[in-house]
Formats: sequence, structure tokens, C-alpha cells
Amino acid sequence: MAGGARPTIALFPEASFGAALNCVGIAQALQARGARAVFICHAGFSGVFADYGFQEYQLPTDDRLSESERQNYWQAFVKRHLPHFRLDPIDQIETYVAPTWEAIVDTVIKAEAPLCELLPKLHPDAIVLDNVAMFPALANAGCPWVRVVSCAETELPDAAVPPYLSGFAAEDSDGRHAFEARYVDAVAPAHERFNRFRASRGLPPLPPGSFLEPSPSLNLLLTPDIVRRQRAAPLDPARYVYLEGCVRTEGPYEVPVFPRDAGPLVYMSFGSLGSTDVDLIERMLKVFAAMPARFLVNVGNLRDAYRAVPDNVHLDTWFPQPSVVAMADLFIHHGGNNSYCEALRFGVPSLIMPYCWDGHDNARRAEETSTGKWLDRAHWTPDELAAAVGGLLGDDAMRARLAANAAHMAARPGAERAAEAILALLDH
Repeated sequence: MAGGARPTIALFPEASFGAALNCVGIAQALQARGARAVFICHAGFSGVFADYGFQEYQLPTDDRLSESERQNYWQAFVKRHLPHFRLDPIDQIETYVAPTWEAIVDTVIKAEAPLCELLPKLHPDAIVLDNVAMFPALANAGCPWVRVVSCAETELPDAAVPPYLSGFAAEDSDGRHAFEARYVDAVAPAHERFNRFRASRGLPPLPPGSFLEPSPSLNLLLTPDIVRRQRAAPLDPARYVYLEGCVRTEGPYEVPVFPRDAGPLVYMSFGSLGSTDVDLIERMLKVFAAMPARFLVNVGNLRDAYRAVPDNVHLDTWFPQPSVVAMADLFIHHGGNNSYCEALRFGVPSLIMPYCWDGHDNARRAEETSTGKWLDRAHWTPDELAAAVGGLLGDDAMRARLAANAAHMAARPGAERAAEAILALLDH
């Protein structure tokens, strides 16, 4: 570093495990290069980063809920929206997407005063933001800020790229304008409120439907080469750096001995939101019971909700996901970018059953690039699910292509590339 100083990099991920664990990977690489990586975290994520050895600064909150009460609150939130997750992406705009933006704007406004108090004390050399909305305090902190695009690449609009959250195919122009118009109209109240708040903090307004501008300094996209999109207006490589995913380092995992211990290993995780859908997972377990394979299934903190578990299935509340995916023959997930990139990094086919947000975009992209298969999360029969699992397990051509891509990604670790780009920014 210039002058030999040890820089402090503050990482501020949104309150989701996908963004949080992506940032852990970057922080590990920064720390290995001599930087001091610290985390700013929302309520409910205290301890997540400390478990990886990083110092945490939790934003104070007027939320007086205990950790158990907070988990129950989010479980209730997701359960209210489960019917909406069964809708097509365009019909989720009013029912789920717009209310979610309202909640995100609330979070930004509530975080402003605590961030303005914390950042001068922390005095970071750079701030890494992995979120979908801008926090004005970061732009006004007097140091460079880095945007991490850890959702699908569709988050950055382009005439040749399908609309964000649409699940459209790359060549599908039919309905694009209708989707974009409906989206902008539905999120307008949240967007107008957000722009008023930005103006009060000295920031310019953002265009309709946009809640986060590109960083003027550095933008990191987790999109691996194998699924990268062709853009009508290519991104400036001086400001936009593509990563080959951003996979963190986890400890080893020992696969349990199953009562019926034979066949390929399938890992299934629908993330913190999807694990709440107990009915869906129970339907899937019935199909798994008849298949010649072993299944590791992440059910979050709802393990006690399952009574009859097939003897070729192992349920748990948490898995060291990168270590498990590396041993798996198939990864069934919801299309979160974190999960999708981990599957690609270890050469594992994806069966994507999306329910919201960029999961729709990643599911469609998996089909387009022959890196996996999309399956509607609600409208499937037992025979269709069994055929999808069996078909991916037996697709040797896909597996060979994914293995070659895994070697490509291993030779270009995304977390290390991110750390290099962040530290190079400080040198300049």
C-alpha cells in the first residue's frame, strides 16, 4: 500500500446471508493481503461476521425484539408472501416487489443517523456496499465506496439485457416495455420517497425504478464468464470489474452416514426465505424417498417441523455450503446469485426453483447457458421433479462443460480479484 499503511475497509452487506457471505469471501481476501476488514451489520446479523474472525459494528435499532422474536417476525413475513411466490414474475411486482422496496427504503432512512455517527469514528479508507439501495451516509463519508452487484447481472440495465427481476430470456423482447412500465408504476411511491430523502442528504435524484447508482470509483459484478451477457453498451472496464463469483472459504464437511447410504449426493437449500416453505419441502421429500440418491436438505430453524424423514435424506439447520457443494453431484436451490455462483465454481449442475427477486433471472440464465434447469416451484408433478433431478444427474455433457468452467473459475478466484481491485483503488 502507498506509504505502507494498513487500510481499513468497511464492508456493509444487506441483511441477507447471500450478500453477507459474499462479503466474507472478499474480507478474507483483503485480510490475506494485509488490510483490516471490518463489518457494519444490521440487527440480527451480529455474530455472523465475528464467527469468521472479523470485527463487527452493529447499527443500533429501536427494534426491541429478541433474536427469537425477530426470527418469528421474518418467518411470519415470508409466510404472508408464500402465495405471491407462486405467481409469475410480472404478477409479483405489486404483491411482493413493491412492498419489499418500501421496506428497503425504511431501512435506508433508519440507518442514516447511526451511519453518520459511526463512520467518522471508524474512518474507513473505503466502504464496500453489497446492497440494492444507496445509503446517503456512505456517499458523504469522504472516502471511495465500492458497489458489489451480487444479484444477477440484470441489476445493471442495458438495452440487450432483460429487465431486472423479469425472468425473461435474453432474446425475448415481447412484453419488455409492459414489464418495465408496470414495474416503474408499482414502485413509484417508494421511489419518490427515496428520492426525497436523497435530496435531503444532498444527493441527486435517481431515474425512475432505480434505487442505487453505480459507484464512480469501482463496481464489482459476481457474474462468471460462462453466464455473462452481451451488452449493447459494454461496461467500462476501468470502473466495472467482473468476478468469477465470490466464494468464501469454509471448514470441511463430513457427509453423514445415511440409513440408505448409496447413490449420488444431492444438496438442497432454498435460503433463509425459502426454508420457511415447509409444505413445498415436504412434497419434495416424498419424491426424494423413491430416488436412488442421498439428499442433504437445509431447513433453517424449522427442523422440528418435519416428522417423517426418508432414510436417504438428512435434514439440518445449516451447512457450510461451499464445502458441501464441492462434494455434491447436484445442487437444488432458489436461484440466489450466491448459490448459483457456488454451483458454477465447483462444476455442479443447478436445479433452480425460483420464488422471487433475481432467482427468476438466474433460473432463466441457467437454461440459456446449459448450466442447469429451471423448474417452477409450485407447478410440478412428482414425475416432473424426479425427471428433472435424474436428468441433471445423468447429463454427462453438461457435467463435462461445468467441470471445465470450474477449473477456469478456480484459476481466477473472484474474492481475490475483488480484493486486488479494491486495494488498487486506494493506491490510486
